[in-house]
Amino acid sequence: MAQAATLRWWETRWFALAAILASCVPLLAPGLPPLADLPGHIGRYHIAAGIADSADLQRHWSFHWGLVGNLGVDLIVQFLAPVMGAEAAAKLVVLLIPPLWVSGLILLARRAGGSLSPAAGFAFPLIYGYAFQLGFVNFMLAGGLALHALLLWCTLAHRPVLRAVLFVPIAFLLWVAHSFGWGMFGLLAFGAEWVRQREAGEGRGAALVRAVVWCLPLAGPAALMIGAPPGEGPLWDWKAKASWFPSLLRERWKWYDVGCAILVFGLLWAAVRDRRFRFDPLTGTAALLCLAAFAVLPRLIVGGAYVDMRMLAPAVALALIAVRMRPGHDRLERWLALAGAGFFAMRTASSTIAFLLFAQTQQAALEAVDHIPRGTGVLVLVNEPCSSQWHSDRLGHIAGIAVARRDVFENGQWALDGQQLLRARHPEADPYRTDPSQLVYPAVCEYKTTQFDTAIRDFDRGTFRYVWTLDFPARPVLAPDVKLIWANKVSALYAVK
Repeated sequence: MAQAATLRWWETRWFALAAILASCVPLLAPGLPPLADLPGHIGRYHIAAGIADSADLQRHWSFHWGLVGNLGVDLIVQFLAPVMGAEAAAKLVVLLIPPLWVSGLILLARRAGGSLSPAAGFAFPLIYGYAFQLGFVNFMLAGGLALHALLLWCTLAHRPVLRAVLFVPIAFLLWVAHSFGWGMFGLLAFGAEWVRQREAGEGRGAALVRAVVWCLPLAGPAALMIGAPPGEGPLWDWKAKASWFPSLLRERWKWYDVGCAILVFGLLWAAVRDRRFRFDPLTGTAALLCLAAFAVLPRLIVGGAYVDMRMLAPAVALALIAVRMRPGHDRLERWLALAGAGFFAMRTASSTIAFLLFAQTQQAALEAVDHIPRGTGVLVLVNEPCSSQWHSDRLGHIAGIAVARRDVFENGQWALDGQQLLRARHPEADPYRTDPSQLVYPAVCEYKTTQFDTAIRDFDRGTFRYVWTLDFPARPVLAPDVKLIWANKVSALYAVK
């Protein structure tokens, strides 16, 4: 009881519980979490769960379960979909990802430093960083699990044999959830073990060797990647890498998001320079290793995109929970904790508003789905903004919901070897068969995928009986045989006559 009485308010259980619960608030109201790629994933979840009972899905898609490092949410939704459907199951799983991360950061900070950092409130909004906004839900799930796995790794530090045995299957489970999440955990575990060896009095070289040896049980999943399709890459894009810093909290309003990122980086810079601050060795080392991974990783490798970007927000979040105050600066510590809580509340409120606005546009787009016959083929063309344009209405994969609701065939699903188990049928529909053929970028953009007029002229009329355009002005006629049958301010649906 005496110890509880000395806790500052940000170290109490009620604050931890409030932060964990508040982290999912932006996701509560939207029926569909408005994350860019998530609708496409939901389409795949539905196919996996329902293809055995749907002749339409069997006609359009091929799905065979296999072992790939990208199945975290897929497997959970597969289990839940018979009870609540793919859409509701996906929302439930995604809703739990931010609390998983926030609870992991809190517990890890307490394990490392005995209490929660006063700067932790600045770390919590990073769960809604760019990787989550883009809808990389398997990676985000694996990353949250990795934080909790690190807690177990540290707890069992003095029982290394038992830990080695337990973490052979745990490493495989993390890899199955997402291979990059497994890689992130490997960095965290290595850093924790190196710190432990150093604190035990080992020299740098000996600590390095011992940390590598004790982390060898985590290397098993690497055997599953031998002989896997190499995919495209590796590709380093240093201009894009520099852009991830201002994009740390990229959501909807550029100058607000960039200003928040500047505030976070400014706080860390002050903590590095000001002698009143110090960094916890465990979480600080983990942050440095994640930052090093961000620096050296390419943008594209083994079929995965934005590989380096995924590591930046975890690195910054770990650095923030590593921030501690030296004795004698209680007033500054209280003000920092209050500022962090205010920052978290502000970002939670703005994310809630942003998600409601995104969801409003997405729901308007989805009104077209009721007008699409079940089981038909739909050519989807989305007016996609340049990647340099901060705001996007997140319609690039919205047609995945038409797959989930109407068993249709659409051209926005991913089909990368080693990444997805889904394959699109209708080879005659090439090159308008899979992602990114649905994306039509303005001529000034760096990326060039599909040209609108060319697609309308050349698409296979046998595969696609409808054309669904998003964020393009509706026209009475797209081609002599492609005529408008329904439209609203976002969507237009055309029938092939």
